[in-house]
Amino acid sequence: MQYAKKLLLLFQGMLFALTTARAQQDIDPTRLARIDSFIMRHINEKHIPGGVALILRNGQPIYSKAFGYADVESKRPMRVNSIFRIASQSKAITSLAVMMLWEEGKFLLDDPVSMYIPAFKNPRVLVSYNAGDTTYTTRPASREITIRDLLRHTSGIAYAAVFSDPRMWAIYQKAGVPSGIGTTASTLEEKMALLAKLPLQHDPGEAFTYGLNTDLLGYLVEIWSGQRFDVFLRQRVLEPLEMTDTWFHLPKEKQGRLVTLYESRGDSLVKVTHPIYEGVDPLFPNLDGSYLSGGAGLSATVADYARFLSLYLNKGVYKNKRLLSASTVDLMLANQLAEGVHASPAPAQPAHFRFSLGGFALETPENDHLLPCRVGAFGWGGAFNTHYWADPEEKLVALFFTQEYLSPWWRIGEEFKVLTYQAIN
Repeated sequence: MQYAKKLLLLFQGMLFALTTARAQQDIDPTRLARIDSFIMRHINEKHIPGGVALILRNGQPIYSKAFGYADVESKRPMRVNSIFRIASQSKAITSLAVMMLWEEGKFLLDDPVSMYIPAFKNPRVLVSYNAGDTTYTTRPASREITIRDLLRHTSGIAYAAVFSDPRMWAIYQKAGVPSGIGTTASTLEEKMALLAKLPLQHDPGEAFTYGLNTDLLGYLVEIWSGQRFDVFLRQRVLEPLEMTDTWFHLPKEKQGRLVTLYESRGDSLVKVTHPIYEGVDPLFPNLDGSYLSGGAGLSATVADYARFLSLYLNKGVYKNKRLLSASTVDLMLANQLAEGVHASPAPAQPAHFRFSLGGFALETPENDHLLPCRVGAFGWGGAFNTHYWADPEEKLVALFFTQEYLSPWWRIGEEFKVLTYQAIN
């Protein structure tokens, strides 16, 4: 019995060594080390306080390092398990939850939202806005908003306080509809009831307009599942994927790992101690709250998010557990923006921008000339300067997280992408 156990351990060790060797195949370690210099340059020039980078190939880490400080003033070092506000990276996790319920037959993608929330019936589109007295006029929308519209951000629903047409921002602010970043008060049900009464920026399907769509999807998850949104995520997504450090509101034992938020002021990097966005406390992940923003509310580690992305590279399977069918994964990674559907100006998008049901921008034959990713790669980012993508052809997952408010150094994500691919022989 003891001999058999030793043989099994030996076999497992050999298998791990072979897998790791395969992961490192065709990677030039000297060129990969350029990532160290790139991150240290940005730290020394006071663009970022520190950061964590993780690259997986064939499911195995080929690069995993932490740099600088999680809190500069106390000299608390950044760790590979430091926890970051991931903001809009929450959207892809919510989209996964939605598509799990789609597989269960809870809805169809082209169902109108009003089938499940009647208040969204007969939507109207903004025509004019009077900044003087905050009044506006509307017209009937050309059609209703569908679930597909919410997943691909073509509903005409905008954002408050971030990435928004100033008129829509003002209308949302007056109505008390938040962006969801750091929102703690109220509930999804209460805020989505307010959103249903407001005008759309344009007719559904006309344009990609980054907006509060995914918070509305979070509320729909509650309706379809009969569970509170955070409970559904914990049971159906986060626990199966072993994402133990991903939370809307961090448990007390994890709060000390939250990275401090900084901002650029001239040539300096300063800790954010003032309210952000709509008066939000920058320490919002450590606060209790009842609002569960599917679009911007989660905090996580790079390792947790890498596990999430690996589900897609493995066609819906994580450690022999199937969470999605392979055909659903293919659908979630397919472009959903038809020709002629333009992207809204904020945040600015490149030519031939493509977006999926999964909450990812896509590398397609039309835009492949812009970046070194292979066709089929997918990714997005978070407002506090967190970046990621996955490349099925290269069997690659790559993440670089740092933590700044309104950073002028968003290009860090693209620089990291260049340095990752240049290390592949």
